[in-house]
Amino acid sequence: MHKYMRSIGFSKITDRKELQKLITDVILEGTDRSYTSSGEDGLLAEFCRDFAEDSSGASIGIAVCGEFDSEDKFTYDYYFPYLRGVHLSSEEDVSVERHAAQESYAGVCDDVRIGVSLIFYLQNMIPYVRAKNSDVLPVRGTTLTLSALSTEGMIMMPINKSEKDLIRNKQVSTNRSQLLNAARRGDENAIESLTLEDMDTYTTISRRIQKEDLFSLVDTYFMPYGVECDQYSILGEIVECSLIRNKLSQEEIFLMTISCNDVVFDLCINREDIYGEPAVGRRFKGNIWMQGYINFPD
Repeated sequence: MHKYMRSIGFSKITDRKELQKLITDVILEGTDRSYTSSGEDGLLAEFCRDFAEDSSGASIGIAVCGEFDSEDKFTYDYYFPYLRGVHLSSEEDVSVERHAAQESYAGVCDDVRIGVSLIFYLQNMIPYVRAKNSDVLPVRGTTLTLSALSTEGMIMMPINKSEKDLIRNKQVSTNRSQLLNAARRGDENAIESLTLEDMDTYTTISRRIQKEDLFSLVDTYFMPYGVECDQYSILGEIVECSLIRNKLSQEEIFLMTISCNDVVFDLCINREDIYGEPAVGRRFKGNIWMQGYINFPD
């Protein structure tokens, strides 16, 4: 069973027979169905079924992907749990690569706010394949909606910041983004400024960490986790929080909007897997599987 099925409220499914029944129900009763040509006589298909949503429109569910042959017979290839977010996470261009083992895709977004090339599991595979078959790639003007599933996490209290601190932090973040953009264009002065800034930060933290707790110094972070390229360890501020219930399993799920390195995305986690009580203003620390939905222009 997929590791992150418990994130959307299916922690009690333990055998393949139960799982196969659930997958069949998704195919027969899917709330969203997408199709596109796979070349020759094949037809790629994706069936999605939502099992819960909140008032903002974010929803959790399961997607089943496969192919229809020339005799209109559907062959199931794979499935994955998803969280469809509602927040615009990035306006940077996205590149997409196919996974080697199956007709699924990974997206790569170079957003300077994160500091690393963000790799995510592509949720809307069919529109991308359709654009690829129509020979209109690369599509410019796309935006990205990120979301994440987690199987373990904890809630941490926020760092006490005054209004003056918030204004200064915002200005520092804006200046750093401008320097990073300039450095990407080859500006040597910007590269030198960033290097000196990183050295100053390292020196300050090395001095303060001897007497202060790490998480009172680090407000937020975003870094790769494990060996799979679309999994990350994060610490971010909770901007919105709600408790939803899986309609089928009746398990409760925390759905949170997280701001991490100034990137905003939705995250869900089973209530049984989180330590602490989520609330707006507090921080979430945990490991996530990052997904993304590319918003193609009309």
